[in-house]
Amino acid sequence: MSDAPADPALRAAYRLCRRRTKTQDPAEYALIQLVPAPLRPALHALWAAANALDDLGDDRTAPAAERAVRVEAWITALHRELPTGTSPDPIRRALVDTAARWRLDLSELHDAMTQVRDDTEGRRFTDWAQWRAWGRENLLPWFSQVRSVFDRAGVPVALRLDTREAYEEFLDGVRLTDILTDLSADLAEGDLLLPEEALGRHPGAAEDLVHRRWSPAVSALVGELTGLARRWVAQETLTRGMHPGPATVLHTMAALLGAQLDAVDAAGPSLLRTRPRPSLRTRARILAPARTRAALAWSLTPLSLPPARPPDAPQPVPAPVRPAAAPAFRRPPPHPSGERPPAIPAAHLPTHVAVIMDGNGRWAQQRGLPRHEGHRAGAHAVREVVHGALEMGLRHLTLYTFSTENWSRDREEVDAILGLLRDEVAENPFRDLDVHLRWHGRAGRLPPDLADLLHLRERTTRGRTGLTLTMCIDYGGRDEITRTAAALARRARAGQLDPDRITDEDFARHLPHPDMPDVDLLWRTGNEQRTSNFLPWHSAYAELHFTPGLWPDTDRRDLWQAVTAYTGRQRRLGAESPNPLPL
Repeated sequence: MSDAPADPALRAAYRLCRRRTKTQDPAEYALIQLVPAPLRPALHALWAAANALDDLGDDRTAPAAERAVRVEAWITALHRELPTGTSPDPIRRALVDTAARWRLDLSELHDAMTQVRDDTEGRRFTDWAQWRAWGRENLLPWFSQVRSVFDRAGVPVALRLDTREAYEEFLDGVRLTDILTDLSADLAEGDLLLPEEALGRHPGAAEDLVHRRWSPAVSALVGELTGLARRWVAQETLTRGMHPGPATVLHTMAALLGAQLDAVDAAGPSLLRTRPRPSLRTRARILAPARTRAALAWSLTPLSLPPARPPDAPQPVPAPVRPAAAPAFRRPPPHPSGERPPAIPAAHLPTHVAVIMDGNGRWAQQRGLPRHEGHRAGAHAVREVVHGALEMGLRHLTLYTFSTENWSRDREEVDAILGLLRDEVAENPFRDLDVHLRWHGRAGRLPPDLADLLHLRERTTRGRTGLTLTMCIDYGGRDEITRTAAALARRARAGQLDPDRITDEDFARHLPHPDMPDVDLLWRTGNEQRTSNFLPWHSAYAELHFTPGLWPDTDRRDLWQAVTAYTGRQRRLGAESPNPLPL
């Protein structure tokens, strides 16, 4: 805040958030002290809100069903209060004011908050992939709000794409450190928030932990997990090129996490009875120089602060948090001809259709237009095909939007394509449809603002279950396979995988999107008959469908025809007996 609010109740609400932060998490409080004073109340409010929800979900004095109701009531109340600019609950009051002052879009927090409700039933994770998805869904949106506060203050914490994976691994390290630190409290409540994949490497450890027995298996498990957490939090490249103020906060956070992991390692059997903490001397050794570096960094940085709000002047936020109940999505608009999709039984539909959208440039040249105008016309075809996929009931649609080879095109065309992508993602034409938007591609070369928009859409649509629309942007199939091989090599070098026993399933689990199903139908427009380095792993048994029309001339009826043709194919999948798909 640029200055203290005039409303005494609001001042008290912010003081409560600050006090709770300092009391319940001294390390978090110390990190917030490293940012300029006008930003601290917003960060206290965000932290206190996240913690208030966790407290409701973790309150074991109430049964799980009642805790879930309390969490949902808290979220629903926040939804009602955001447009009013105030709340009778002091923590929500500070959060609502923070959202209004700093123009935060709290709709990003919806999935993270409802996850707390769902966690009241308990969580079990088969492997690290499930565990990571759970942890990131909870942490990323809250960290995104903190980044937004810095952005609004004129200090953007833009992450280069080559550091985004490091950023998400860093948050994995935060989550794993928290779980190891809180192990005694979680076990007392019957929770073991570690994946079976990790527990299975140490036979007997899971049972020993459930009965709170310190054993050689438990000791080995804890040692392995603290080592893993250290690797995740020690992301040297994460702050490269970042403003020194936020960089100091992240470096200090990593150092405090390392000290916390030292305390976990040193705890031994007491880890199962009490919460380990670093010594005050250790914390002081980390924080004293950090305060000096932060003070210098911020003294050289002019800040853009929001104006003070007059008393009793609510400011509606741009996009309120959705209620916990499932949102109502609209149906896609009908085709102008009134034509409806063919009546194909769901069991005969392909699960995953992938499309190479070829012919944009040729379409423009045939009309005497610049090539980028063909890409603009192709964007309309994308909307049409997505509408047709929803009408038909397809579950997965993947579009080859921009390949790793497309960078070799004329600079003006590349800039026009990226600008068009940015405009389309910002406009969000599928906002009201049941579409989960995902981005699949290589890190490092897309403009940061486009990457941030793509990640925002992915986070805020994660709970949608109608159609998963994957946009392959800066994607190459060989690049995907190379990166997956590198991930396997790293695990083998770390002793976590036997190279002689790597299976297809191991490889698939290390793909960038391990949950992406195999492609059933690969369709290419533009009268070309090649797959062009598109999804080679997933398309091993795909049915191929080539059509002569150029992509901008495509509409949903072409998709329906492609799927209809697919249903007439015989799907052998390497077997002797054909597997026809009759209508």
